[in-house]
Amino acid sequence: MSKDNVIKVDGRVTDVLPNTQFRVQITPKHTILAHISGKMRLNSIRILEGDTVSVEIPQDDLTKGRIVFRKK
Repeated sequence: MSKDNVIKVDGRVTDVLPNTQFRVQITPKHTILAHISGKMRLNSIRILEGDTVSVEIPQDDLTKGRIVFRKK
């Protein structure tokens, strides 16, 4: 994913899956599968169900994304 063709949105984590993957609800009808960015892994940032997160979604595939920020 390059920074040029990325959509940044906020969503809520609805499900925690194995291998640091999460289901994130963007809108009431749209849910994506997201993984944690490398910087969040290095800093051991924990994401739990119900957290609000910022997600980068590539324009090519709108069903997957990368979590880049956990909001308080």
